[in-house]
Amino acid sequence: MPAALAHLLFVATLWLGLGWATHGHAQSSPLPAWTITVRDGVFAPKRVEVPAGQRIKFILKNEGPGPLEFENADLHVEKIVAAGAESFVVFKLPPGEHMFVDEFNIATGELLVIAK
Repeated sequence: MPAALAHLLFVATLWLGLGWATHGHAQSSPLPAWTITVRDGVFAPKRVEVPAGQRIKFILKNEGPGPLEFENADLHVEKIVAAGAESFVVFKLPPGEHMFVDEFNIATGELLVIAK
């Protein structure tokens, strides 16, 4: 067998093997996600229920003219999102009610997250 063909078969086998391994791992534990939109310092939705003690993902869409600082100081969660941008945070919450705020719009930017 020519060396180039042997190398190609080795690379293909390695690529497929790694692809199956990572695909299987990613599919075994889906991460629940919620999209949170912020427009002019106001969260939509304003209240979200999530599972307690489980990793969750919030996708943050900032549709306002200024930056967003998504924060809960007690839980050490903080993310700054530029105007017109999108980002995400992943975290676990203990059971209870947790208030997240937009530090740049403290009067209007509140999101109540209830972990059950």
